[in-house]
Amino acid sequence: MTNETTFPPIAINELPELLQDALRPTGWQSLTPVQSTAIPYMLAGQDIMAQAKTGSGKTAAFILPILNNIDPLDDACQALILVPTRELAVQVQAEGEMLSRGTGVNIVAVYGGVKYEGQIKAFKKGAHIIVGTPGRVLDHLMRGSLRLDALTKLVFDEADRMLSMGFYPDMRQVKRYLPQHRVHSAMFSATFPPHVRRLADEFLRQPAFLNLSEDVIHVADVAHVVYNVPLMEKDRILVRIIELENPASAIIFANTRQKVNYVAVVLQRFGYDADQLSSDLSQAERERVLQRLRDGTLRFLVATDVAARGLDIPELSHVFQYEPPDDNEQYIHRAGRTGQAGASGTAVTLAEGLEEMKLFKIAKQYKINLEQRPVPTEADLARVVGGRLRTMLETKLRGRDKLQIERMQRFRDMAAQLAADEDEDGLAVLAMLLDDHYQETLHAPAPLPQMPVEEERERDHRREGEGPRRDGERRDSGRRDGGRKWKK
Repeated sequence: MTNETTFPPIAINELPELLQDALRPTGWQSLTPVQSTAIPYMLAGQDIMAQAKTGSGKTAAFILPILNNIDPLDDACQALILVPTRELAVQVQAEGEMLSRGTGVNIVAVYGGVKYEGQIKAFKKGAHIIVGTPGRVLDHLMRGSLRLDALTKLVFDEADRMLSMGFYPDMRQVKRYLPQHRVHSAMFSATFPPHVRRLADEFLRQPAFLNLSEDVIHVADVAHVVYNVPLMEKDRILVRIIELENPASAIIFANTRQKVNYVAVVLQRFGYDADQLSSDLSQAERERVLQRLRDGTLRFLVATDVAARGLDIPELSHVFQYEPPDDNEQYIHRAGRTGQAGASGTAVTLAEGLEEMKLFKIAKQYKINLEQRPVPTEADLARVVGGRLRTMLETKLRGRDKLQIERMQRFRDMAAQLAADEDEDGLAVLAMLLDDHYQETLHAPAPLPQMPVEEERERDHRREGEGPRRDGERRDSGRRDGGRKWKK
């Protein structure tokens, strides 16, 4: 349930005097939309979910109200800002220091990849505001070098990216260290797909929903994105974009069943849990595939437009279009598969030259704000998946007990030798192990339904009387690739 209290936008000259003083050195003449809209809610102590794009000025939208609430004479951590990357932690810290100059408020950034001592030293000097990645913040909480007893403000910046990078378990663990008293919380995100909204329900209390992506205030919204992609590279670039977006579930549309089959096979070969839906499937096969999607046991559905209308497919954060539709109106039906039930979503289209021209005509016809993005490179992909994998491994390491930590010491020297191997064979072995762990963790197939014991016994009895099979005869096996679906 959302809070119905609303606040009008605020201007600079209406801010508390402390915040006006903080802004004078910046030379700012006015607030950005996200600042003027979100700050009144933050000052009032109202939990919010603010949808705002990168570069919209959202950092000041939460830093300024936080500064208004900090007691510089109390050295304890009074505000915690969780961010997905080291770079963003440094950026938020820098802007916070600029705005808090002369106030006596200390802002400390904490993130992995560096030694703990410097961060602990900063805590001891007084850290009123801590900006950090969930994993490193959790490390300090578990070590006892950081306490949140005096915390009054909690902000999740770029919450959608934190989830896509695998920080959810760490965020849940951080929650265990929050104080018993009420903590005013806010979430800022570029999009609010269903999985982000579920996270909000865990941390926020009756939040107000603010959409600052456009000049209106609401949550339901679809971001329309296009990548200009060479025709012969579409399959590999689709995989790259899917990996970077890391959607919880999605539909990938193509115009023909031959293309649907091709894309589905490509995704499966790359290790994704994908299935296909087109007009040449029987009704039973179609229902089997759709049921898997509804049950949350299928991550990617590749489909022709047969899946665009009239199907009950809930909570899709993304729609990918391998190519624009033949019929302009069909674009609206495809994109409409995401952003449902008050959530936001993303519709991504891959288009080469002529296809891109057609897509812009569609956008003009339906007054769609189409965002062009540069095609991500392999280096972009390596950086993102590397950070995601490190997060997962550090989370797993934190869960090890003393005996497990003692046991793994026997491999430390071997790990160092593999990394330093001059002929690169050792490095290839490490890369293989990391790749396997990443695929098994993020792209593992959903578990098969459990067969009731009685049905399993009945099956065994039937098989005892079957006799030998003829060559080429296939028995139903309950597999996900078209075998029998077990009854519950």
